[in-house]
Amino acid sequence: FENRNKIRTQNGWMWLTIPVITKRKGRQRICEVKIDDGFPWRRQHWQSLKTWYGRAPYFKTYAPYFEGLYQKPTEVFCEFVVEIIKFFLVELKIETQVFFESQIKTSSPATGRILELCQKLKADTYLSGIGGKNYLDEEMFQRAGIRLLYQNFIHPVYRQQFIRNQQDFIPCMSILDLLFNEGPNSRKILGL
Repeated sequence: FENRNKIRTQNGWMWLTIPVITKRKGRQRICEVKIDDGFPWRRQHWQSLKTWYGRAPYFKTYAPYFEGLYQKPTEVFCEFVVEIIKFFLVELKIETQVFFESQIKTSSPATGRILELCQKLKADTYLSGIGGKNYLDEEMFQRAGIRLLYQNFIHPVYRQQFIRNQQDFIPCMSILDLLFNEGPNSRKILGL
C-alpha cells in the first residue's frame, strides 16, 4: 500500500507522508493499519497544501474539504484514504461501484487471488499497471476467459504551479496537483 504522495513545490516536489504503525511487516491487512498521530502530520500536510497551492486557480474551491479532512480524527489508514478516493470520484464525476477486497472472501495467493476477485465480481477484463507483466500469469487469465490488459499510461501535461514552460512540468504528482490547478477541467485532461 502507499502512504505517501508527491505535491509540486517551487523547488520541484515534496512527499506528503501519512505516518503509519505497521505490525507483521508484509502480513498486516491494509484495513488493520493504524495512523501514527505521534507528531502533527495533519497540520504539516495542510500547511504544505496552503503554502504550495494557495494561489492555484481552484485551491479555494477544494480547500474547505481538505481542511475539514485534516481536522477529522481518523485512526485507521484505509478509512482516511477511502474518504479521499470517494471525494475524487465525486469531483471527477466517476460513477462506479467500489468494492473492498476484505469484503470478498478469497483463498488463492498472488495472481490466483486477482483472478478469483475478477471471477467473483463477474469481470470480463482486468486492467493492470505495466508492472503486472513481471508477475501476472497471463495464461491463467486466458483460461478463465478474462481479458488481461496493461495500462500504457501517457501522462498528460496541464497547467501547474511554478512552471514557465512545458519542460518545467513535473509529472506523477498527487491528483491534488491536477485538481487544484485545473478544477472541473480535470475530467477532460484525464480523458473522462
